[in-house]
Amino acid sequence: MAQHSTAPRSNPTSQETPSHHREARSEWAHGGMVFAGVLMMVIGVMSILNGIAAIATDDVYTNIGNYVFEFSLTAWGWIHLVLGVAVLAAGWGVMQGRDWARAVGIALTSLFAIEYFMFLPYAPVWSVICIGVAVFVVWSLATAPESHTRM
Repeated sequence: MAQHSTAPRSNPTSQETPSHHREARSEWAHGGMVFAGVLMMVIGVMSILNGIAAIATDDVYTNIGNYVFEFSLTAWGWIHLVLGVAVLAAGWGVMQGRDWARAVGIALTSLFAIEYFMFLPYAPVWSVICIGVAVFVVWSLATAPESHTRM
């Protein structure tokens, strides 16, 4: 009668799985941070262009009737321009891995989403797209692991 060894087999994948998942999540989060930084820079530039268009000519955007958050389009243009420059700078900071950029990016991108919510009657489709991008950026910056390494 032969004895069969019933010693538990070592499954290399089960031993590597926890660290592999941690590493995969870290890479995913790092990729999300890079993507968030790029998106911040893109929406910053687009906001700057929207601001310039609104400042230069009021004919670019739809004329609306009474609206609670009604400002002149020139005022909206300056708001877009200033916030666009700030979001662009914070996006550059996120791309560079700066310590300050993450919190500033969350704050500015949240303001960006609020700005486009208030701007909704002037450019509805574009505003909804910008709000969606801003929500993704805030989520990405808020859920990425703490890291002091540069990207």
